[in-house]
Order: sequence, then C-alpha cells, then structure tokens
Amino acid sequence: MKDATVLIADDHPLFRAALKQAVGHSFAQQLILEAQDVTQLKNLVESNPQLELLFLDLHMPGNDGFTTLMMLQNHYPDLIVVMVSSDDDPEMIYQAIDFGAAGFIPKSADLNTIQQAIDVVLEGETWLPADLPPRVNKDEQTPQQKLAKQLSELTPQQYKVLSMIADGQLNKQIAYDLDIKETTVKKHVSAILLKLGVNNRTLAGLAFQQLTFK
Repeated sequence: MKDATVLIADDHPLFRAALKQAVGHSFAQQLILEAQDVTQLKNLVESNPQLELLFLDLHMPGNDGFTTLMMLQNHYPDLIVVMVSSDDDPEMIYQAIDFGAAGFIPKSADLNTIQQAIDVVLEGETWLPADLPPRVNKDEQTPQQKLAKQLSELTPQQYKVLSMIADGQLNKQIAYDLDIKETTVKKHVSAILLKLGVNNRTLAGLAFQQLTFK
C-alpha cells in the first residue's frame, strides 16, 4: 500500500465517514480532504496539486449533471475521479464513465465493495457495479464520448469561456468577468467552435448543456 491524498466531495456526513473508512484500508497513510459543495471542492483541488483520488457526489450542491466531472477532466486530466450517488440509473452510470469517471459507486454499496472499487481504479481500470446491465452497442462511440473528447481538447480558459457562453453571457460580459480583452474572448470563441465542430455560439452552448440534467 502507498500514501495518497484523497478528496471526498459529498454533502452527506454519514457517507463521507464510510468513504473515509474505506480509504483508510486502501492506503498506508492518507490525507483525507472533505468538501460539502462544488466551491469547496474547487478550492481544495486547486490548493492540493498532489491530490490523486477524488470521490464526487453526483447531486452535491453546486453541481449540475456532469459539469463538475467534465471540468475536472479538462483542468486536471491526471486526477482519478469516482462518481458516487444514491441514483443508480444504468444509463446515467454509463454516461458518467463516458464523460471520464474512473468508476461509479452506488451509496448502497457496503464497505468491502467500496474498497474493491478503490483498488480497481487505482490500478487504472474502470469499476462499475456488478449488477449493472450490459451496455447495448458497447463497441460504438457514444455522443457523450465524442463530446468528452472534444471538451478535453479545450484549454482551461476556453472551457471557462464555453461554460459562460452556455449560461447566455455575451463576449463583453465574459471579458469583464475573466478580466481579459473582448478580442481575446473572440479568439477563444473561434477556437471553441473549431474544436467542437459547430459554426455558431448557440450550438456551442447547446453542446455544453448536454452535460447538465434536463
């Protein structure tokens, strides 16, 4: 067993306690950080570059769908992210994997199962619940996989600009909020459209909104 820094991002104290116990059995020594909302999560990830493993509650405060997962994939591609949720809809679980999660742990899982999941993802494999129905057309690339690849090609700044476009902000507003020139925003937008393979801001915003829950 090795040492590690782990972040548990979940607003339910009891489940955080269960995850802490499982992590304690998987590492010789560990620094366990905790976040109750997305703002805390972002601050902790930014201030702990040694972070290796993150457990992300799908429905935690401040998160909308897979937006936080995809942001982490874009900004911190080496970080292992495992989704946790009381919602175990098979389609949603597979979407989480398509968007880059290393695993998906239902909150009904027992301690041994959580430890098994941790061991699997640390080996670079994907962990899914044993009772998950097999995927139809599993060899075909899904729209989520295609979008995830496109979003991963954006720079972190371009990703921020895209998220603001999806929120309906104009170039002038984006420039003000990011403290950059409007001409710089326009260059970012042009690069975003090219990488997403779309020809206008509206379609770019709609692409990003595929990460959210309708």
